[in-house]
Amino acid sequence: MFDPTEIIAGLPHRPGVYRMLNAAGEAIYVGKARDLKKRVASYFQQQSGLSPRIQLMLGQVQALATTVTRSEAEALLLENNLIKSLSPRYNILFRDDKSYPYLMLSGHGFPRLAFHRGSLDPRHRYFGPFPNAGAVRASMQLLQKVFRLRTCADNVFENRSRPCLLHQIRRCTAPCVKLVSAADYADDVRSAELFLQGKDDEAIERLIARMNTAAARQGYEQAAVYRDQIGALRKVREKQFVSSSAARDADIIACAVDGEIACVNLVMIRGGHHLGDRNFFPRNAAGHAATRIIEAFVGQHYLNRSAPPVIVVNAGIASATLEPFLSDRAGHKVQIVINPAGERRVWLDMASKNATLGAQQQLGMHATQEARLQALQQALGATEAIQRIECFDVSHTMGEATVASCVVYDRAAMQKAEYRRFNIAGIAPGDDYAAMRDALSRRYRRIVAGEGKLPDLVLIDGGKGQLGVACEVFAELGLSDVLLIGVAKGEERKPGLEQLIIPGRANPLQLPGEHPALHLIQQIRDEAHRFAIQGHRAQRGKARTTSTLEGIAGVGAKRRQRLLARFGGLRELLSASVDELAQVEGVSRALAERIYDELH
Repeated sequence: MFDPTEIIAGLPHRPGVYRMLNAAGEAIYVGKARDLKKRVASYFQQQSGLSPRIQLMLGQVQALATTVTRSEAEALLLENNLIKSLSPRYNILFRDDKSYPYLMLSGHGFPRLAFHRGSLDPRHRYFGPFPNAGAVRASMQLLQKVFRLRTCADNVFENRSRPCLLHQIRRCTAPCVKLVSAADYADDVRSAELFLQGKDDEAIERLIARMNTAAARQGYEQAAVYRDQIGALRKVREKQFVSSSAARDADIIACAVDGEIACVNLVMIRGGHHLGDRNFFPRNAAGHAATRIIEAFVGQHYLNRSAPPVIVVNAGIASATLEPFLSDRAGHKVQIVINPAGERRVWLDMASKNATLGAQQQLGMHATQEARLQALQQALGATEAIQRIECFDVSHTMGEATVASCVVYDRAAMQKAEYRRFNIAGIAPGDDYAAMRDALSRRYRRIVAGEGKLPDLVLIDGGKGQLGVACEVFAELGLSDVLLIGVAKGEERKPGLEQLIIPGRANPLQLPGEHPALHLIQQIRDEAHRFAIQGHRAQRGKARTTSTLEGIAGVGAKRRQRLLARFGGLRELLSASVDELAQVEGVSRALAERIYDELH
């Protein structure tokens, strides 16, 4: 048993971070403390009062590592950085999503309205963030309809000679061909900015003034356009479920726990507008209270992104520690509201209901997946529980750009972060058996070397031939404990008629079309098929947009351009002789011969 006495005796009464390590030296838990000595000692002094989860964790601890920090806020920052990088199995873990999308108004003379994700360029103006891409696109459609701003890329905008279809359907004022003056377009951009900033009344007042001015000079058609814009903005404002006067930018965070499923609902309020919400389902949250889950979410979610001025939560979290941390990261004061009143209470009640519904739905989906796993185990007569399933598929077009996919099903869900693709080269075009052998060998050679987790079941999308190759590869690698199944398409490739080919069994197993185990196999097989096709199309598209000349030594961008300009295209270039190639500026006789040989 691990004896922490000496380590605890040497710890200071200062803020810091502690890491509990197992026998392999892996961090299984990372925590922060206001007083390192007291916090670490509390784990080992009264083990009888600890939860079963903590007791199980302490039984695996073989070492302790600590880091002293200058403040508790600094300890919080270090703790969440370590949780993100180490993914300890006993910490609450939230998936690190991609950066949130923004709506962008570019800094051009005629600003472009665009979707943006990634780092922010100070030359442009950004509005958001939005909880998902759909919310951004919905806002863009509204702004196109009301303010008719351009959305085309710069290379299209600069080379137009006549208005595009968007102008004809009244979604753009066609600044590309000067059908709107720079001043009028700037007015439209300013009104759009005001709307995005939540200043709806000011935006409507500007439109009313422009409508009156147009009517006064008898420009009744233009006045009617402004009238329609005003009506559209008023309808949007009426549809807004949340309209804030207390805080224009705020995040509402609510947590609900149902059984072993926890759901955190994040509602984004920007410019006084409700932009949408998003559910998060943490790992390792079973047994934790909502307070601890929200604290983990706040620490991890805002680690690499700025927090709004107000965060409303439905649990009594440690705001005294989190507020300085968030304010320092955001560069402005951040207030955490725990017991809101008025409209903030309405927001929080809405988020709490969404979190409860999300947890219930996830629990139902989890129960369905568990039932499918149980049915699969029974159908296959497996003696061991089946939890982790990997599935392989091969995709190509007549042997071109062959790609094999591997998708992973674990913890009752598809684990997209663990998907892998294999670009297959060095085989005869269209040889699916060789492609499958290559992908399986590359995948499981690494796992045998200790670089991954071995699955309980491997599905091979194919018939007896592909399954035979898989059996050979697994025999060569000494993986005799893994269950292998070939999933052969049924008659006329109809779903529900699939045949399961099992090694050592004379006849294929055909489950009824409504069997839950078959539904699970179809779900995983279809995902492997989708992932393989996606990779194949990307490789094929890349190959077809790459010039044949690019792989020839001595032919750079300028020579390629001269060759194609001289002959008018690759087809004409292929029919050119060595003498004709040598007449191109910068192409010697030796290089012309090399180009001719490579092309033929």
